[in-house]
Parts: sequence; structure tokens; C-alpha cells
Amino acid sequence: MANIKQQIKRIRTNEKARQNNQAFKSSLKTAIKAVYTAVDNKDKEAAVSALNVAYKKLDKAQAKHIVHKNYVARHKSELASKVNELN
Repeated sequence: MANIKQQIKRIRTNEKARQNNQAFKSSLKTAIKAVYTAVDNKDKEAAVSALNVAYKKLDKAQAKHIVHKNYVARHKSELASKVNELN
């Protein structure tokens, strides 16, 4: 354990950030799974609305530097192609 007061504070804030990032990543994965579920059920309207939510979460995760930009691009592309197959 650190002896320096500022480092103790830094450890606490890093842990809070880690937990927040972990929670956001979990909600991101849930949003992505919602798109796949709607596509499996062949529900176009639900798939499109879930896709919008997933896009928003992916963009926010990239902006917060939680995930890499290529991760976002790959998932957006894959989700869009899955939803477009429903036509």
C-alpha cells in the first residue's frame, strides 16, 4: 500500500473508474446482444431500435476510450449487416 497521500487518492479514483468502465462495458455487450436477439426473432422494428441504442453506446464507449476504435467499427459494421439481412 502506498504511503503518499496523493497516491492513495489516485488508487481510489482508479478503482472507481475501473468499476464504472466495467459497468459500461457490460451494458454495451447487453445492447449488442439485444440486436442479435431481435434479428434471430426476425423482428425488424425491434432490431432497428436496438441497433440505434447499440450505436449510441458504441460511440460513447469510443469517446470515453473504454474500447478501441476498430472494435467499434467492426461491431457497427457487423450489426448493420445483420439488420439489413432482414429486408
